[in-house]
Amino acid sequence: MPRRVRLDVDERRTQLVELGIEEFGSRPYDEVSIDAIAQAAGISKGLVYHYFPTKRAFYIACIREGATRIVSSIEAVPDDSTAAPFDQLRAAIDRYLEYVRVHGVAFATLMRSGVGADKEITEIIDETRDVLLALLRKGLGELFPDAVEQKGSLLDIAMRGWIGLVESSSIAWVDTTLAKDLKKVAPTAEQLRDTLSEALIAIVASALKMSAKSRGKK
Repeated sequence: MPRRVRLDVDERRTQLVELGIEEFGSRPYDEVSIDAIAQAAGISKGLVYHYFPTKRAFYIACIREGATRIVSSIEAVPDDSTAAPFDQLRAAIDRYLEYVRVHGVAFATLMRSGVGADKEITEIIDETRDVLLALLRKGLGELFPDAVEQKGSLLDIAMRGWIGLVESSSIAWVDTTLAKDLKKVAPTAEQLRDTLSEALIAIVASALKMSAKSRGKK
């Protein structure tokens, strides 16, 4: 049993969430042991439940923190006014993929949401996608000025589809990177970044073109 260290409320909660992200990211939900997490934290199981009343509440806190970190990794990209808009897009994807690379299994497990179809987890993921959509719209403003104003349109649907593509591609990238099969060679982060960035440009251009055609028919 590790020596118990007194931490304040925020520090202890942060410590437990860190341990939870690691545990939920390395094994199925049902195999995660609150006893093991308490032991790793050097506290009693009862104290864990003082911070998180149920295992599900603990898991949801870990999901929320993981989602926050994904958004933060993209928002942390410096706003370089001298860089070309496309280069800024690539830099944002680089930061996202770096987060995925570092957290690997944890990212894939948390994004798959192992508890199943949970309304609260779905809401967290949807909120994260809404934030990413807003960041995308802002970032694409210089490349596609028309993209800024077209809310609730075909463009929104197309960009949400691209976000889904990024999520599924990232999980597949993690799986391929961890695969023991020598026939499966994982692409580099740069290759995946270029594919995703070029796909976004093509998707946005197509959506704007289709929207313009639709307006022209009215």
